[in-house]
Amino acid sequence: MADVTLHKFDAVVIGSGLAGLRAALELSRKYETAVITKVFPTRSHSGAAQGGIAAALANLDDDCWEYHMFDSVKGSDYLGDQDAIEILTREAPDCVYDLEHLGVPFSRTEKGQIAQRMFGGHTLNYGEKAALRACYSADYTGHVLLHTLYEQTIKHNTRFYSEFQALALIIENDVCKGCVAWDIRNGGLHVFHSRVLVMGTGGYGRAFKITSNAHANTGDGLGLVMRHGLPLQDMEFVQFHPTGLWKSGILVTEGARGEGGYLKNKDGERFMQRYTPTLMELAPRDMVSRSMQSEINEGRGFPGGEFGDYIHLDITHLGKEKILEALPQIHDLAFNFAGVDCFKEPIPIQPTAHYAMGGVPTNLLTQVTRDAASTVVPGLYAAGETACVSVHGANRLGTNSLVDLLVFGRRAGRQMALDIRGQDMPVVPEDTMDPVRGEIEAIRGRAKGERKEALRTELADVMMDDAGVYRDAVGLERARTKVAELRERYANVSVDDKGTVFNTDLLEARELGYLLDCAQTMVAACINRKESRGAHSREDYPDRDDVNFLTHSLATRGADGAVELAYKPVTITKFQPKPRVY
Repeated sequence: MADVTLHKFDAVVIGSGLAGLRAALELSRKYETAVITKVFPTRSHSGAAQGGIAAALANLDDDCWEYHMFDSVKGSDYLGDQDAIEILTREAPDCVYDLEHLGVPFSRTEKGQIAQRMFGGHTLNYGEKAALRACYSADYTGHVLLHTLYEQTIKHNTRFYSEFQALALIIENDVCKGCVAWDIRNGGLHVFHSRVLVMGTGGYGRAFKITSNAHANTGDGLGLVMRHGLPLQDMEFVQFHPTGLWKSGILVTEGARGEGGYLKNKDGERFMQRYTPTLMELAPRDMVSRSMQSEINEGRGFPGGEFGDYIHLDITHLGKEKILEALPQIHDLAFNFAGVDCFKEPIPIQPTAHYAMGGVPTNLLTQVTRDAASTVVPGLYAAGETACVSVHGANRLGTNSLVDLLVFGRRAGRQMALDIRGQDMPVVPEDTMDPVRGEIEAIRGRAKGERKEALRTELADVMMDDAGVYRDAVGLERARTKVAELRERYANVSVDDKGTVFNTDLLEARELGYLLDCAQTMVAACINRKESRGAHSREDYPDRDDVNFLTHSLATRGADGAVELAYKPVTITKFQPKPRVY
């Protein structure tokens, strides 16, 4: 191996999506800041977000943050912490105007204001009718946000280490002092010393066979935290977006339904009238996904063979001009990846693993916590999909992801800038990289062993089949047994490429380890939650149980490798739990 390279920065950001870049922008205005990212920043998965960012600007209706808060609490199936949701919805408008001032090219109304459209679960007057709340830039919203923030961080001299993969956190005496990363392009380990570090590494959708997630979304940050004995929160809640392209899972924005698209079964019926007659196709995502899956399970889907049956998303009635104005990317994706001209024919879609509501537990200041008492881990922060603050609870509303990334990314940067003051650069032991070096050498040096491709395929299949839209005890136990088997086999994984330069074979093997970490905790938490709430829908426990399960799960891995579960209360302030009816 090449010699280890040492770096010292005031702040380190792992991940270059919107949460990471927004934190880096705040930090770089005052302090030397490094961003470590395994992809070039503008290739981060945040750029795939299409439909919009939620904020009660009231440009087109009488919206307000209280309505947005109510919708988010109700959408979370009352598992979201209401103090965090209040922060999210109160700060959302200022955050959007801040982005506008930074140069984000939002779509505009005739009056020149930021354009807004409908999205699932967003209403006026506490559920009375659909709200125009999603601020958007056609269907490229994530793309323009990502490029704008990248330009701003460059302007403020943020130091980027692109194509570097974080391999370990440096935590000594319960204090985070930096991280160890691998230089993908040139090979070799790099140690980053820092006063503070924030993780914005995204989710772990690649654990599933059908997913809208980028190939880089392998739960790296969650795995890094778990390997230090820290917990992961609410891992049982993974959202399946209703409209992923059939076979590939590529996202078809909820904005297609916000603009007036219809969901139809093989009989040509708009079946959502049977499930959510008030909001129809614009009900919360978990409800729409279950409704679609029920239609498929009951034989009213279109036959899809080995990739599963599908439903039609019909936007033909919107007309070519409207589609090209508001949904141009959807037309291109449908044509290029499904062979469908959506001007003339419906788009084949199926539920796709999309978003992890659970993640690394943090407080309202984005500081990572280690237990049910919310004890802070000094120097360590998390924001975005990596984190669980918890603003999404059991189910995230569409367009609440971007506002979460940006509100709490900004809060992370500001809090870290405050916490840096007066701190000395931590002393890091010289042998801090030895365990990582040992793991890398073991994988590279193993002459024969398990093939990572086979393990990953088996993992994706069992997670999709047994921990997907619908779950039950039999399937979840089958998944637990399979994941445990895969973890044992992973200990003997080997790679063909024994080199160091652009060894993606090696890095994909490491990513598989993170996916197995996430899958293990998710399945254990699913088995123990004997109720249906939000995205966690158990056919053997179909009802929500507020007496026993209105609580956050905390999953850690014990000394024997098994997952240990603890629980902590949900913060309830303004809205008491009620049945979710739309």
